Amino acid sequence: MISWRKHYKRGLIAIGLLLSTSASIYAQGDAKNGEKLFKANCTACHALDKQLVGPALGGVVDKVKTEQNLDTDWLHKWIKDNKALRASGDKYANEIFEKFNKTEMLAFPNLTDKDIDDILEYTTNPPAAEPAADAAGASTDTNSVAALEEAQRNSMNSKVILISLIAIGGLLFWLLLKLRQLVKLQQNEELAGVNAEKAISFGDLYRKYSFVGKGLLVVLAVFAAYGIWNSLMWIGVYKGYKPEQPIYFSHKIHAGENKIDCQLCHSSAKYGKVSEIPSMNVCMNCHRNISEYNGKYMEPGKDKAFYDGEIQKIYAATGWDAASQKYTGKTQPVEWTRIHNMPDFVYFNHSQHVVAGEQAIISSFNQKNPTAKIDVVCKACHGQVDTMNVVHMANDFTMGWCIECHRTTEVDMTNGYNKEYFKNLHEKLKKQYGSGTKITVDAIGGLECGKCHY
Repeated sequence: MISWRKHYKRGLIAIGLLLSTSASIYAQGDAKNGEKLFKANCTACHALDKQLVGPALGGVVDKVKTEQNLDTDWLHKWIKDNKALRASGDKYANEIFEKFNKTEMLAFPNLTDKDIDDILEYTTNPPAAEPAADAAGASTDTNSVAALEEAQRNSMNSKVILISLIAIGGLLFWLLLKLRQLVKLQQNEELAGVNAEKAISFGDLYRKYSFVGKGLLVVLAVFAAYGIWNSLMWIGVYKGYKPEQPIYFSHKIHAGENKIDCQLCHSSAKYGKVSEIPSMNVCMNCHRNISEYNGKYMEPGKDKAFYDGEIQKIYAATGWDAASQKYTGKTQPVEWTRIHNMPDFVYFNHSQHVVAGEQAIISSFNQKNPTAKIDVVCKACHGQVDTMNVVHMANDFTMGWCIECHRTTEVDMTNGYNKEYFKNLHEKLKKQYGSGTKITVDAIGGLECGKCHY
């Protein structure tokens, strides 16, 4: 009996050791923290369910254990410094390197063992996605106040229109009654003779009141001339222009939600005359590895399937085969619709405004618009682009609009070049207008015709 108990205890100890060993091989971590680490460090090259630059990592712990009989210690070594692991002669490490075209994986010595365990737990047991209702709620949070205000405005407008129509209807009914009374009055026999005596011809009436008619014609001619002049002045002004594009691109998602800098895509806006439309290769810098939309923000009326379909249009345009992770060479040109386009007789240089005038323009705009301050110079002309799902023309872009900006924007005199170059001009203006005078763009030639027209 004693012997049996001794063996039983030894068996329990052995099972405990086995379980502890198993736990060390499949160390459980924090899947939610692992998800954050995975997205921060791994998503550029890996996904859980499909091959990108590197292999799919869903279930990688079980795969390595089943196929190669390797535990998580090997994965720790591979993640921290795969190059050193390959240099040690590790067979499987070198096989992976050869299989993926000798593409060297980045080393992550900064990740702790716990961090790696969390990542591996995420690849083994990824946390369930948030309910669709929550996602939808989150997606509309940013627009809920604006949508409510818009609905209230629409409701108020409908009430005003309805009341106006009722009032107009009542007025017309009242006029109809009065006219009816006048007609009956005119039919009175006593007045018939008087009316007959007072009846005069249309020609006599015109001669008697011709000055009134001529005055009315002059007034109508003035109004017509003003209408024609006003219409001509707004030719080519397309404020609010918002065309549909062949591939849907939300600036709110890219520049707003994901904080992508304007100049990452519009690289020539800072140092070039023209801010070019980014090529599709620029899109593929990110979307080679982002084949589906997993963001929380959803524009009202749009869903995940819609955004995923637009990403597939990028692949079709560039000839990218997501399955083989290769370009097919079969491309499709994208015919973008241009929104901002200066006339041929106007010279405008982006670099002059973005580099030389950046701080001056931002400062001037924020002083004039304290409730709608901007953080990047692009927004002064193009509006709050990071809040636009579809970019539209936010300003008039007329000559008067530009001149007004030149008259009110102060030159940045903290700039060493400007401070020295305009030193004499500044002293001259102080003597002429007083010590508190400021140098605005019009003072340095901002209103000269030849600056913009040549």
